[in-house]
Amino acid sequence: MRPGVLVPRLFLRHHDTADEVLKSERRIRVARERLSVVVTRRLPEAVETRLSELFDVRLRENDTPMTRSELTEAVRSADVLVPTVTDTIDAALLSQAGERLKLIANYGAGVDNIDVATARQRGILVSNTQGVLTDDTADMTMALILAVTRRIPEGLSVMQKGNWDGWAPTALLGGRVAGRRLGILGMGRIGQAVARRAAAFGMQIHYHNRKRLRPEIEEELEATYWESLDQMVARMDIISINCPSTPSTFHLMNARRLKLVKPNAVIVNTSRGEVIDENALTRMLRSGEIAGAGLDVYEHGTDINPRLRELENVVLLPHMGSATVEGRLEMGEKVIINIKTFEDGHRPPDQVVPSML
Repeated sequence: MRPGVLVPRLFLRHHDTADEVLKSERRIRVARERLSVVVTRRLPEAVETRLSELFDVRLRENDTPMTRSELTEAVRSADVLVPTVTDTIDAALLSQAGERLKLIANYGAGVDNIDVATARQRGILVSNTQGVLTDDTADMTMALILAVTRRIPEGLSVMQKGNWDGWAPTALLGGRVAGRRLGILGMGRIGQAVARRAAAFGMQIHYHNRKRLRPEIEEELEATYWESLDQMVARMDIISINCPSTPSTFHLMNARRLKLVKPNAVIVNTSRGEVIDENALTRMLRSGEIAGAGLDVYEHGTDINPRLRELENVVLLPHMGSATVEGRLEMGEKVIINIKTFEDGHRPPDQVVPSML
């Protein structure tokens, strides 16, 4: 900090330590200069333009993920890092961070790509874009449910290959979703949005969640709570995975639990690939132990089990759940608000702390 610059009273309390005063001084220094912001991927043009107007921003010239060395250089030089789900911000990377780095404003709702606990230990805040992708992801969940149960991709394939000879009474018969039991694993914002959409299609709503919903929300959704996940999955016609990726949800749908699923049931995942044991799911889909699946996320990212790609009873999408113009712009707005609020000396509204995970 430059000599002679005083720390305003609004940043000081009677019990502030010397370290806290220094931190306050650094916040004032950052506020008086344009924040140095590094963005790791191409974002919508309107978002990049606004970032450039407000901050000293370094944008990505191409849409490929940053290499490890590029990320290291970024955390060493920036005040704020704007990563995405494709960037691994782990303890090893954070150990290379310079003193300037004070905020990781994630362009995404999930933060499983960031070691939040280590960031906190190093005095680095973490924020996300919670809440803006709820409807988009819920829409895609319903799209996958319909695509698998009504065999839409198979119909598209017939038409694209020119193999359609006309209507036939027994051709490409799917299943009706009305009246089916939908079991939602993870009844947060997205799970509840899925429940509302599914109810409009006449489905019966069941759910398993870390905490039971309040009675008035259960009544509104007409949802049945299952304390035992094993008992729920054994009785459902369609299972929708909508829980976050945490140590406790890794392989929550493991081989043992997948064997409880009815052979005519369908599984849909628009949450995180690590929640399902992908190899076990692939084996059971191939053997007919599970009727079908709709997947938008995968356990090992782009490294998808090749046997899964071969199956006609599986619909695979390239992580499109949140891919709407409106959603991406709103994510950008969230990032900008979090950075600007931090710059003004306040806590970002979407700050993430370890206790939330």
